[in-house]
Amino acid sequence: MTTTNNIQTAPYHLNEEQIRFFDENGYLILRQWIPQDLLKRLQDSGEFWIKQGNTIDASDPLYEDYLFAERANGRVMFRVDYLHNKGQASSLELLGSPYVLGVAESLCGPNFVPTYESMVFKEKGDGAAIPWHQDAVHPRKHRIFNFDLYLDASRSDAGALHVLPKTQRDRQDLCALTDKWGWNPPEAIVVEMEPGDVLLHDVMVVHGSEPVEGKNLRRTIYYEFRAAEEILEDGPWDQEWIDRRLRLLPPALRHFAQANPDAAQFQWNVTPQFRPEVTEDDEVALKVAHINHLAGSYCSSLPTSNDAKSQK
Repeated sequence: MTTTNNIQTAPYHLNEEQIRFFDENGYLILRQWIPQDLLKRLQDSGEFWIKQGNTIDASDPLYEDYLFAERANGRVMFRVDYLHNKGQASSLELLGSPYVLGVAESLCGPNFVPTYESMVFKEKGDGAAIPWHQDAVHPRKHRIFNFDLYLDASRSDAGALHVLPKTQRDRQDLCALTDKWGWNPPEAIVVEMEPGDVLLHDVMVVHGSEPVEGKNLRRTIYYEFRAAEEILEDGPWDQEWIDRRLRLLPPALRHFAQANPDAAQFQWNVTPQFRPEVTEDDEVALKVAHINHLAGSYCSSLPTSNDAKSQK
């Protein structure tokens, strides 16, 4: 075990080469990052969330957390927000794992904040495009990234994600990019993934997926992280909101420890300024609404899907 920038690094922290690649290219792939037993629990939870969303009554308070879009063949669900209050402990177990938090600490420092959690997916037969977009545009004094866990295989011929490396450094003219290249810019890469693989992507790197004839179910869990210092500098939230979001971490750490007593546990190094005052008996608000968002970037002249607009 070594120490870098006062953070103890372990197998699930990123090394200097990985961080350098991420900073240069705006993405990083971590193959088979999630153990199979936890992956299976998350896959089962994904099935539960989709079934719940497709059967939930509009009067239910959770109804607004399930997002739908109108396709040529009818209405389909494509996203579930605020996973932690949806009746499945696996989402908190994942959040409290060293597989996630080691990465978050590596890229955001000890005062990382879990800012978003969702599952985005294409149901079997849904091959709609997600046009080129940037999730959120910010001053880039700090890293903001998404931890994307693939629950299903994603193939190049079945709507796999396209990424434009090195586009994270500035706001991009996505209309000009699309007009000139469509889905085939010379720098673009297609990210093929297996269940258990993780993609880390900078929220400003340009990415999307082209339309295909609908293939198999493809589900991805997204956790976004930002440094508390970045939020206080750039918004759109405040110290009280940071405190509420950080209250998710103690129960997440407990869930992982209870489900994995023999596994290495993450040692939370948050500084006293940001450490929330909670105990094991505290009631935790598992849904902490965002209300405000940093704006993303996409070409408004294109028929942008609701999927892209709702990434943040």
